[in-house]
Amino acid sequence: MDSVDGLLKRLEQLNDIGASLSKERDITRLLERILLAAKTITNADGGTLYRMMEDGQTLRFEILRTDSLDIAMGGTSGSPISFPNLPLCDETGAPNDSLVAAYAAIHVETVNIADAYTEPNFDFSGTRHFDERTGYRSKSFLAVPMKNHEGEVIGVLQLINAQAPDSQDVVSFSMADQSLAESLASQAAIALSNRLLMTQLEELFESFINLINLAIDEKSHYTGGHCQRVPTLTMLLAEAVAETTEGPLASFTMDDRDRYELKIAGLLHDCGKITTPVHVVDKATKLQTLFDRVHLIDTRTEVLKRDAELHALRQQLALRPCVNPQAEAELFAAGQAAIESLDADREFVRAANIGGEAMSESALERVRQIGSQRLWRNVDGVETEFLTANEIENLTIRAGTLTLSERDTINHHIVATIKMLEQLPWPKHLKNVPEYAGGHHERMDGKGYPKGLTRDQMSVQARVMGIADIFEALTASDRPYKPGMKLSQAVGIMKNFKAIGHIDPDLFDIFLKKGIYQRYAEQFLDPGQIDEVSL
Repeated sequence: MDSVDGLLKRLEQLNDIGASLSKERDITRLLERILLAAKTITNADGGTLYRMMEDGQTLRFEILRTDSLDIAMGGTSGSPISFPNLPLCDETGAPNDSLVAAYAAIHVETVNIADAYTEPNFDFSGTRHFDERTGYRSKSFLAVPMKNHEGEVIGVLQLINAQAPDSQDVVSFSMADQSLAESLASQAAIALSNRLLMTQLEELFESFINLINLAIDEKSHYTGGHCQRVPTLTMLLAEAVAETTEGPLASFTMDDRDRYELKIAGLLHDCGKITTPVHVVDKATKLQTLFDRVHLIDTRTEVLKRDAELHALRQQLALRPCVNPQAEAELFAAGQAAIESLDADREFVRAANIGGEAMSESALERVRQIGSQRLWRNVDGVETEFLTANEIENLTIRAGTLTLSERDTINHHIVATIKMLEQLPWPKHLKNVPEYAGGHHERMDGKGYPKGLTRDQMSVQARVMGIADIFEALTASDRPYKPGMKLSQAVGIMKNFKAIGHIDPDLFDIFLKKGIYQRYAEQFLDPGQIDEVSL
């Protein structure tokens, strides 16, 4: 029988266990802690924790421990449980009352057995076979149902072979053991139900996030992959920073809540793109709007070629009936030259329309000359400049395919992201999501957007996401306006960004030192993009 002091000590243990269970976020570790706590508080040699499956008709083995045999299965042990699940009904649909754990779940009552070998009401043949194989002697059993707040059985806690505190002899589970185990089972069921509810809410929340990303993906398949790759790269770099034990970032750490917060921020970092016009997001060429207007220029070119040919033929006909072969040949040659000039200008315009890293001043001037000096007769019969002012503006974009106004439209997505995220009633452990997600276009020198923050004004997480966003964009092979860069080229550009104060230098050093770029490349880049990187 327990002494008063011993019972008080075990009650204190029970309180401490209940408090620790409520803090555990991982379901697997929570289940393991429940079983280990029950074994400790009842001084049991072994135990098993079962969870009710979704069908409500089967108990599934989750955790199994037997100290004297050094058996650890399920949970964090890394060893799978090889035993079959326990059905609550037999083939005829009758209750499976012959199994202790099943009986406890079916009848929602605790079963306390002094000796399995002499117990007539339950089938312990499987236990006997186990003992024969291992040399163990299964004796006392305590099976306690775990009920949630709605009174539903969500699991069973089964303990084996209570041990006397002094001699370690196997004894029966006392009434005090049973009461403590039932109290623990009740606390554990609440903790497990709460954790499962939180997990379901988190899954629902992440499903809504994926719904937003799916909507963006449906608008533009060029951005859907980005919304998935950036969070992955963000977490790879953040974990590497957290593992760093020296240098200026040695004090940076993350717990599970921090990781989840950063993960959510990564998934939502571009949610504002849902407001961005798709023809701007997908602008693959300089003249593209809802369609690529270079085809209009093709049409105008063909019209001018036709006009040149007609003009030459009219001049030739004007020479008749006086036949002048030399004059006709000269006119024909002039017509051909005009056509060739038009073809050359068209090819130049088509090349300029593609967009690239930079466009020379002479190329920009040639666009302007083609646009203003060539004239064509439009569908109304009016002679007008070959290129409109808007077409000239687009074709003289120095780099890329976006005009300043279109770039502002694209950049507005981060403002929309911040506005959207700041409208949500974030719980305490997710309160930094708007800051993390909203800062990935800021620069360390304060020249970024939308707020012009400097390095000291930004969190490490936001700076990490900035590097992830840039590197993903450089290497992405699904952009409409460029092929994915080779790894060495992207790293080279990132090195330049570090030098000019665009990205965090300390984070980028870890990005290189820990080989984050290589790990990301192996997971997401085409083999042809992966080449040797000089560090």
